[in-house]
Amino acid sequence: MASPLLLRQTLLRSCFHNYKHFTIGAVTARHRLWCSAAITPPSNKPNDKPNYLNNTLNLRRDNYSSINLHFENEPDYRKWKDKENEILDDIEPIILLTKEILHSPKYMDGGRLTVEDEKAVVEKLLAYHPHSEDKIGCGLESIMVDRHPQFRQTRCLFVVRTDGGWIDFSYQKCLREYVREKYPAHAERFIREHLKRGSS
Repeated sequence: MASPLLLRQTLLRSCFHNYKHFTIGAVTARHRLWCSAAITPPSNKPNDKPNYLNNTLNLRRDNYSSINLHFENEPDYRKWKDKENEILDDIEPIILLTKEILHSPKYMDGGRLTVEDEKAVVEKLLAYHPHSEDKIGCGLESIMVDRHPQFRQTRCLFVVRTDGGWIDFSYQKCLREYVREKYPAHAERFIREHLKRGSS
């Protein structure tokens, strides 16, 4: 019978050899990951969206959970899903633009938006902020991207006033007010399911 020490050394060598083989294989062959859905391989297509633009909202259209499947044929549920899709189609372009502004390297911290992006943000977001007049104050000079003053890991949009002052505003609050104004009958349910967060 082999001594316990010899058996242990043999076992450890075997484990180390398997570990070494596994790690070398994991580094050289990306397709051998545990979950192939965990990493999206880079695409050579010029029109592919960056990863931060995918899955823009909590729930995509017609993504029914098993709980909701038995409601699918009920008329009220179907009306709600149709209206939900209509709202998503309406707000998705500005959400995509805002996420691109905030998360892409297109704008550095302290960078002012281009005329085209600024026009979209002012007309489709800032105009609907519940305190837009207070945010604009003496006048709007530009829109800027920078780090949040309290939460330094977070980038947000700022109104730069004509007097040189600047203040942040929440695009989520703007979206909530837009939905409340344009879709009053369905706004609260939509906001509860898709636009929960908010700040200043």
